[in-house]
Amino acid sequence: MNSSQDLPWDNPRFRNWVAVARACHAVERAVAVALAPLDLKPAQLDVLMNLYRHPGMSQHELARKLLVGRSNITMLLPQMEKRNLLRRDGDEKDKRVLRLTLTDDGVALLMKALKVHTALIEKAMSQSTPAECDMLGDQMRRVAEVLKCD
Repeated sequence: MNSSQDLPWDNPRFRNWVAVARACHAVERAVAVALAPLDLKPAQLDVLMNLYRHPGMSQHELARKLLVGRSNITMLLPQMEKRNLLRRDGDEKDKRVLRLTLTDDGVALLMKALKVHTALIEKAMSQSTPAECDMLGDQMRRVAEVLKCD
């Protein structure tokens, strides 16, 4: 940049983007801290929530839904299976595919974690009116759509 150009931090879009990034980072840290007493990481909570909502999904489908590589899922699932949080069963039609299902222990842990997670969301969003929450959500969905990398 030459001296005649505006510096990016003088631009309201840049400044507000930094605020969004900081808020995102703060939320990630707060979720990790809040879930620690349950011996649960945010990525594990994402897995539990998705399998609760979509029982029987494949590892590949789960990786796509979580926007991570299959290798990330492949490393995460054995730990969760060892804790008896989920089962990986072979697909009857395609033996190469593993279908994922929560166990009773997985559902029970998810319900505890959702209380913690919901309380954190309520705390974070309590300073906004419902209309402001809707506006914020609409804006973040538009940002995600513009930056979508498929």
